[in-house]
Amino acid sequence: MLAYRKRYGGCYKNYLELFKQNRNLLFVDLKIIQQKEFRKLVQHAIDKSLFYRKLYANIQNVTDLNNIQSLPIVNKEMFRKNINQVYTVGKKNGILSKTGGTTGKSLEVLFTFENMQERFAMLDDFRLRFGYKLGRKTAWFSGKNLLTIKDVKKNRFWKIDHWYNVRYYSTFHIKEAYLHYYIENLIKFEPEYLVGFPSSILEIAKFGLKNKYAFPENTVKAIFPTAETVTSEMRNCIELFFKSKMYDQYASSEGAPFILECTKGNLHLELQSGVFEVLDDNNAPCKKGRLVVTSFTTYGTPLIRYDIGDSIELSDANCTCGNNNPLVKKILGRIDDYVYSPEAGKINLGNISNTLKDTKGIVIFQVHQNALDTLDIEIIIDEQLFTKEIEKIFIKNWRDRVGIKMNINLNYVKVIDIEKSGKYRMVKNNIKHLI
Repeated sequence: MLAYRKRYGGCYKNYLELFKQNRNLLFVDLKIIQQKEFRKLVQHAIDKSLFYRKLYANIQNVTDLNNIQSLPIVNKEMFRKNINQVYTVGKKNGILSKTGGTTGKSLEVLFTFENMQERFAMLDDFRLRFGYKLGRKTAWFSGKNLLTIKDVKKNRFWKIDHWYNVRYYSTFHIKEAYLHYYIENLIKFEPEYLVGFPSSILEIAKFGLKNKYAFPENTVKAIFPTAETVTSEMRNCIELFFKSKMYDQYASSEGAPFILECTKGNLHLELQSGVFEVLDDNNAPCKKGRLVVTSFTTYGTPLIRYDIGDSIELSDANCTCGNNNPLVKKILGRIDDYVYSPEAGKINLGNISNTLKDTKGIVIFQVHQNALDTLDIEIIIDEQLFTKEIEKIFIKNWRDRVGIKMNINLNYVKVIDIEKSGKYRMVKNNIKHLI
């Protein structure tokens, strides 16, 4: 109950009403809000954070959004080394959030109570567009350690929040031997919404389709994935089994501003939540590159021009959904999640996920690189759809990216292990120190 009060108490309702009112603002009005919020955040950081006060000491017009490129970019290592000087609140007066640490040591950030409520209001406004509200029957898959030994012995892989009608399913026990318990409980529970790691939901969907479980029609109204990059194959499999649409969103444990999918299936940069810069290797603005963020909901640990380690591709298209925020063509995922070819150089996550082009029956895969000249790819297939011809296409797609000299080993498996955080990673590169 304490966690709910922190998230949904205080200013939460006021923020939720504000975001509902602002859904269809014109682009020019969104830019005015963005400029105002940028000025407030930067001034707060100068006043309250020793790190930023020193960093901006000799910069003119520091609170002017039009002058943002004069501010230094802050990377995770700078943040980690100086984190105690970055904080503007003490740990007793803030809400602690830890990053997953899959690409390095975990980073601890502090949110103010108001900012946490603001973030949940923005996220709930997004979900509200698809009928969701707190109290609706929801199945939640997250990285929390939920279960006791007694639970596992009783084949009970969930915990029930009766007050808010949420059933939390463990993502650490999603294994072949247990999956029928998950599916049968989900069918009995009849959730209106699914939220959480798409890789966990995928395993359930895949098992359900393989074993001819029929999920009840018109039960799930929407599926909201979190924390992981969603591939088209993952989306197709999950939507097919649960007979519902998936609506993606991007944020981060550190408090990145939001990218949200609309009813038309397009991803929008939410300018009310922050500033999104897409930069090339020379820090010049571009359409496809690494993402540098400034987040308006991080007053406790200000994120200003923060190199978050992800990459995206922008779009010039317009959307007819009524949301006038700019569009993102694709979330490409973590920059650190790449494979290296001596012949072709670095191949990023976006290009890696595109190795699925013109294939079918590949449910999910994970590539391991433990040597400069070798890739070991674990792959889970739908045996009814996958063929030797598709295998040839998949390998050719890899050859197009890494060249002809790289050794490529395909290992067909039934299960791909998840991280300690409960997340799935498409790439595990263990030779970065050699590059």
